[in-house]
Amino acid sequence: MRSRSGRLAARDGVVISFFIHHNHEEVTAAVWRALQLYLQAIPLKTLNWYVADDGDMVEFDDKGYEHHRKLMLECPWNGAWRIDLSESPSESGGYHFEYYGRRIGEPSWPYPSDPATAVAFTLPTEYLLEHGPDHLRALAFKLAWELPFSFGYASLAIIAPRGRWGTSDWDLLDTLRERYLGLDLYDVSDASLAIGTHARSASWLTFLGQPLLGQLGGIEGLRQALPFPEVSVLPLDSQRLLITLSEWPEAIDIQKGGIPPQYRALALRLEPFLYQERAGLTPRYEYTWLRRLSR
Repeated sequence: MRSRSGRLAARDGVVISFFIHHNHEEVTAAVWRALQLYLQAIPLKTLNWYVADDGDMVEFDDKGYEHHRKLMLECPWNGAWRIDLSESPSESGGYHFEYYGRRIGEPSWPYPSDPATAVAFTLPTEYLLEHGPDHLRALAFKLAWELPFSFGYASLAIIAPRGRWGTSDWDLLDTLRERYLGLDLYDVSDASLAIGTHARSASWLTFLGQPLLGQLGGIEGLRQALPFPEVSVLPLDSQRLLITLSEWPEAIDIQKGGIPPQYRALALRLEPFLYQERAGLTPRYEYTWLRRLSR
């Protein structure tokens, strides 16, 4: 999808995102380790640009890499609370990394003051088709292993760094959103200001940590709530869990069928624990978008 200026504002792919209810400085080392896993998994020299403090795009070369390493590991709070690594300086590529460090308990006026540190990794659809779903699930599992998340997910998505999909063709966006319920619209920066320890939605891969896992009945409670042959429930440890809802991520084209029952069942289970997204999505999306699979 292109913006009014003709630039590619959004494209198809997969997003893997985690929300971490810890202060930025407590998790920078873990996030840095996860970033190294992501960089090893994607083609060499794919992420070529980053957003500097003044908003300019700067080349992510060896010097830029070392700059970010020092900010994250040597002076985490006085350094980078945001990292934004892109494939292209002006358009939405398939590969993108976003990190937003937060201070838990700090007011986030004018937004809801329930923040969480957040991170997102994206991959183009071609990566999924080339490597297959098992490879992608293994990568998501490795990323999750490093992170003390409260909630996370992996889903087919409209990839748009910094919520840039909002600058694209709204008619086309509405058409895609209304037809393909498994296609995620995300804005990690805005979601991180409001999600706290809440859930976002049911997804192909849904990661649950505490306190959500306990609130949802624990590992055995979720196994009993999701008695579907397509579903696998895999603990990372006693406090974290991965739920896989299908072999491949589902676009959920409602013109070709209904919502798969396992997706609806998990969505209904999560519904009491969803947060109210306010910052990035327009009012017509606020309530209904996150509840699209349980309606």
